[in-house]
Amino acid sequence: MRVEIWSDIACPWCYVGKARFEKALAAFPHRDGVEVVHRSFELDPNRAKGDFGPVIPMLMGKYGMTEEQAREGERRLGENAAAEGLDYLTEGRDHGSTFDMHRVLHLAKERGRQDELIGLLYRANFAEERSVFEDEGRVVEVAVEAGLDADEVRAVLADHAKYAEDVRADEREAAELGANGVPFFVLDRKYGISGAQPAEVFTQALEQAWGERSPLTTLADAGEGDACGPDGCAVPQSG
Repeated sequence: MRVEIWSDIACPWCYVGKARFEKALAAFPHRDGVEVVHRSFELDPNRAKGDFGPVIPMLMGKYGMTEEQAREGERRLGENAAAEGLDYLTEGRDHGSTFDMHRVLHLAKERGRQDELIGLLYRANFAEERSVFEDEGRVVEVAVEAGLDADEVRAVLADHAKYAEDVRADEREAAELGANGVPFFVLDRKYGISGAQPAEVFTQALEQAWGERSPLTTLADAGEGDACGPDGCAVPQSG
Protein backbone atom coordinates (compact mmCIF):
# COMPACT_ATOMS: atom_id res chain seq x y z
CA MET A 1 0.00 0.00 0.00
CA ARG A 2 1.22 3.49 -0.83
CA VAL A 3 0.64 6.57 1.31
CA GLU A 4 1.29 9.90 -0.39
CA ILE A 5 1.66 12.99 1.77
CA TRP A 6 1.38 16.46 0.28
CA SER A 7 3.12 18.94 2.57
CA ASP A 8 5.30 22.03 2.81
CA ILE A 9 8.39 22.62 4.95
CA ALA A 10 6.90 25.97 6.03
CA CYS A 11 3.72 24.30 7.35
CA PRO A 12 3.74 23.68 11.12
CA TRP A 13 0.76 21.32 10.90
CA CYS A 14 2.67 19.22 8.37
CA TYR A 15 5.44 18.89 10.97
CA VAL A 16 2.94 17.81 13.62
CA GLY A 17 0.89 15.69 11.22
CA LYS A 18 3.92 13.68 10.12
CA ALA A 19 4.60 12.74 13.73
CA ARG A 20 0.98 11.72 14.31
CA PHE A 21 0.85 9.64 11.14
CA GLU A 22 4.13 7.93 12.02
CA LYS A 23 2.74 7.04 15.45
CA ALA A 24 -0.18 5.28 13.76
CA LEU A 25 2.04 3.62 11.17
CA ALA A 26 4.43 2.29 13.81
CA ALA A 27 1.53 0.39 15.42
CA PHE A 28 0.03 -0.81 12.12
CA PRO A 29 0.46 -4.60 11.71
CA HIS A 30 1.19 -4.27 7.99
CA ARG A 31 3.58 -1.33 8.31
CA ASP A 32 6.34 -3.16 6.43
CA GLY A 33 4.03 -3.25 3.41
CA VAL A 34 3.37 0.51 3.42
CA GLU A 35 5.37 2.79 1.12
CA VAL A 36 5.37 6.46 2.12
CA VAL A 37 5.96 9.06 -0.60
CA HIS A 38 6.20 12.79 0.10
CA ARG A 39 4.71 15.16 -2.48
CA SER A 40 5.40 18.85 -2.98
CA PHE A 41 2.97 21.61 -2.02
CA GLU A 42 4.01 25.25 -1.60
CA LEU A 43 1.87 27.41 0.65
CA ASP A 44 3.29 30.48 -1.10
CA PRO A 45 4.31 29.36 -4.62
CA ASN A 46 4.80 32.92 -5.83
CA ARG A 47 7.31 33.83 -3.16
CA ALA A 48 10.66 34.77 -4.63
CA LYS A 49 13.90 33.19 -3.55
CA GLY A 50 15.63 35.60 -1.20
CA ASP A 51 12.34 36.98 0.10
CA PHE A 52 12.46 35.90 3.72
CA GLY A 53 11.80 37.42 7.11
CA PRO A 54 10.61 36.78 10.66
CA VAL A 55 7.47 34.69 11.12
CA ILE A 56 5.62 37.01 13.52
CA PRO A 57 5.60 40.10 11.24
CA MET A 58 4.71 37.84 8.29
CA LEU A 59 1.66 36.48 10.15
CA MET A 60 0.59 39.98 11.12
CA GLY A 61 0.92 41.39 7.61
CA LYS A 62 -0.41 38.49 5.58
CA TYR A 63 -3.27 37.36 7.78
CA GLY A 64 -4.23 40.54 9.59
CA MET A 65 -3.25 39.28 13.03
CA THR A 66 -2.23 41.47 15.90
CA GLU A 67 1.20 40.78 17.33
CA GLU A 68 -0.46 39.26 20.39
CA GLN A 69 -2.57 36.92 18.23
CA ALA A 70 0.44 35.85 16.18
CA ARG A 71 2.53 35.11 19.26
CA GLU A 72 -0.34 33.24 20.93
CA GLY A 73 -0.83 31.15 17.80
CA GLU A 74 2.84 30.23 17.76
CA ARG A 75 2.71 29.35 21.46
CA ARG A 76 -0.22 26.99 20.90
CA LEU A 77 1.45 25.41 17.92
CA GLY A 78 4.47 24.83 20.14
CA GLU A 79 2.26 23.07 22.67
CA ASN A 80 0.82 20.81 19.98
CA ALA A 81 4.30 20.00 18.71
CA ALA A 82 5.53 19.25 22.23
CA ALA A 83 2.63 16.86 22.73
CA GLU A 84 4.06 14.81 19.86
CA GLY A 85 7.60 14.95 21.26
CA LEU A 86 8.72 17.64 18.82
CA ASP A 87 10.82 20.71 19.53
CA TYR A 88 9.36 24.01 18.28
CA LEU A 89 10.79 27.51 18.49
CA THR A 90 7.92 29.86 19.21
CA GLU A 91 10.13 32.92 18.68
CA GLY A 92 12.92 33.82 16.32
CA ARG A 93 11.95 31.67 13.33
CA ASP A 94 11.87 33.00 9.79
CA HIS A 95 9.83 32.21 6.69
CA GLY A 96 10.55 32.12 2.96
CA SER A 97 10.31 30.22 -0.32
CA THR A 98 10.41 26.43 -0.03
CA PHE A 99 10.70 25.72 -3.77
CA ASP A 100 14.40 24.81 -3.71
CA MET A 101 13.91 22.51 -0.73
CA HIS A 102 11.14 20.72 -2.60
CA ARG A 103 13.49 20.28 -5.56
CA VAL A 104 16.12 18.72 -3.29
CA LEU A 105 13.44 16.46 -1.81
CA HIS A 106 12.85 15.05 -5.29
CA LEU A 107 16.57 14.29 -5.52
CA ALA A 108 16.29 12.61 -2.13
CA LYS A 109 13.37 10.54 -3.41
CA GLU A 110 15.55 9.20 -6.23
CA ARG A 111 18.28 8.36 -3.72
CA GLY A 112 15.92 6.67 -1.27
CA ARG A 113 16.45 9.33 1.44
CA GLN A 114 13.30 11.42 1.09
CA ASP A 115 11.68 10.62 4.43
CA GLU A 116 14.95 11.25 6.25
CA LEU A 117 15.41 14.59 4.53
CA ILE A 118 11.92 15.96 5.06
CA GLY A 119 12.09 15.10 8.75
CA LEU A 120 15.42 16.89 9.11
CA LEU A 121 14.19 19.91 7.16
CA TYR A 122 11.18 20.18 9.47
CA ARG A 123 13.47 20.04 12.48
CA ALA A 124 15.83 22.63 11.00
CA ASN A 125 12.98 25.01 10.21
CA PHE A 126 10.86 24.66 13.32
CA ALA A 127 13.33 23.71 16.05
CA GLU A 128 16.69 25.27 15.15
CA GLU A 129 17.77 28.90 15.03
CA ARG A 130 19.89 28.82 11.88
CA SER A 131 17.75 29.69 8.86
CA VAL A 132 17.15 27.27 5.99
CA PHE A 133 15.79 30.20 3.96
CA GLU A 134 18.60 32.71 4.37
CA ASP A 135 21.50 30.26 4.24
CA GLU A 136 21.55 27.84 1.30
CA GLY A 137 24.54 26.16 2.89
CA ARG A 138 22.28 25.08 5.73
CA VAL A 139 20.07 23.18 3.27
CA VAL A 140 23.17 21.41 1.95
CA GLU A 141 24.24 20.47 5.49
CA VAL A 142 20.80 19.08 6.31
CA ALA A 143 20.73 17.10 3.06
CA VAL A 144 24.14 15.61 3.83
CA GLU A 145 22.90 14.67 7.29
CA ALA A 146 20.05 12.84 5.53
CA GLY A 147 22.55 10.85 3.50
CA LEU A 148 22.84 12.84 0.26
CA ASP A 149 26.03 13.86 -1.51
CA ALA A 150 26.91 17.51 -0.92
CA ASP A 151 28.15 18.18 -4.46
CA GLU A 152 25.02 16.63 -5.95
CA VAL A 153 22.81 18.79 -3.74
CA ARG A 154 24.74 21.94 -4.65
CA ALA A 155 24.34 21.07 -8.34
CA VAL A 156 20.57 20.82 -7.93
CA LEU A 157 20.40 24.12 -6.09
CA ALA A 158 22.49 25.81 -8.78
CA ASP A 159 20.32 24.49 -11.63
CA HIS A 160 16.94 26.13 -11.05
CA ALA A 161 15.26 23.90 -13.63
CA LYS A 162 16.36 20.66 -11.99
CA TYR A 163 13.31 18.86 -10.56
CA ALA A 164 11.24 22.03 -11.03
CA GLU A 165 8.70 20.21 -13.18
CA ASP A 166 8.48 17.41 -10.61
CA VAL A 167 7.49 19.96 -7.98
CA ARG A 168 4.91 21.56 -10.28
CA ALA A 169 3.52 18.14 -11.25
CA ASP A 170 2.97 17.29 -7.57
CA GLU A 171 1.20 20.61 -7.05
CA ARG A 172 -1.04 20.11 -10.10
CA GLU A 173 -1.96 16.66 -8.87
CA ALA A 174 -2.82 18.04 -5.43
CA ALA A 175 -5.24 20.46 -7.10
CA GLU A 176 -6.77 17.65 -9.14
CA LEU A 177 -7.35 15.65 -5.95
CA GLY A 178 -9.02 18.65 -4.30
CA ALA A 179 -6.26 19.41 -1.82
CA ASN A 180 -6.25 23.15 -1.10
CA GLY A 181 -4.31 22.87 2.14
CA VAL A 182 -1.73 20.65 3.78
CA PRO A 183 -0.96 18.20 5.15
CA PHE A 184 -3.04 16.03 2.82
CA PHE A 185 -2.68 12.27 3.01
CA VAL A 186 -3.79 9.90 0.25
CA LEU A 187 -3.87 6.21 1.13
CA ASP A 188 -3.46 3.89 -1.85
CA ARG A 189 -5.62 6.28 -3.89
CA LYS A 190 -8.59 5.07 -1.85
CA TYR A 191 -8.92 7.54 1.00
CA GLY A 192 -7.92 11.16 1.51
CA ILE A 193 -7.29 12.68 4.91
CA SER A 194 -7.01 16.43 5.31
CA GLY A 195 -5.05 17.99 8.14
CA ALA A 196 -2.98 16.87 11.12
CA GLN A 197 -5.57 14.44 12.41
CA PRO A 198 -5.09 12.50 15.66
CA ALA A 199 -3.13 9.26 15.35
CA GLU A 200 -6.37 7.31 15.90
CA VAL A 201 -7.82 8.69 12.66
CA PHE A 202 -4.75 7.59 10.73
CA THR A 203 -4.97 4.16 12.33
CA GLN A 204 -8.59 3.80 11.21
CA ALA A 205 -7.72 4.96 7.69
CA LEU A 206 -4.79 2.55 7.37
CA GLU A 207 -7.03 -0.32 8.44
CA GLN A 208 -9.78 0.68 6.00
CA ALA A 209 -7.47 1.23 3.05
CA TRP A 210 -5.55 -2.00 3.46
CA GLY A 211 -6.73 -4.43 0.82
CA GLU A 212 -9.66 -2.32 -0.37
CA ARG A 213 -10.34 -1.12 -3.91
CA SER A 214 -12.43 2.03 -4.30
CA PRO A 215 -12.17 5.61 -5.61
CA LEU A 216 -10.52 8.25 -3.47
CA THR A 217 -12.88 9.19 -0.65
CA THR A 218 -12.28 12.02 1.79
CA LEU A 219 -13.19 10.78 5.26
CA ALA A 220 -16.04 13.12 6.11
CA ASP A 221 -16.54 11.67 9.57
CA ALA A 222 -13.01 12.74 10.51
CA GLY A 223 -13.91 16.37 10.01
CA GLU A 224 -11.44 19.03 9.01
CA GLY A 225 -8.14 18.57 10.77
CA ASP A 226 -5.76 21.41 11.56
CA ALA A 227 -3.99 22.43 8.40
CA CYS A 228 -2.26 25.23 6.52
CA GLY A 229 -3.65 26.77 3.35
CA PRO A 230 -3.34 29.89 1.21
CA ASP A 231 -5.25 31.86 3.86
CA GLY A 232 -2.99 30.79 6.69
CA CYS A 233 -2.57 28.08 9.32
CA ALA A 234 -5.24 27.02 11.77
CA VAL A 235 -4.55 28.33 15.26
CA PRO A 236 -4.99 25.70 17.97
CA GLN A 237 -7.60 26.59 20.55
CA SER A 238 -6.91 26.43 24.25
CA GLY A 239 -8.54 23.94 26.58
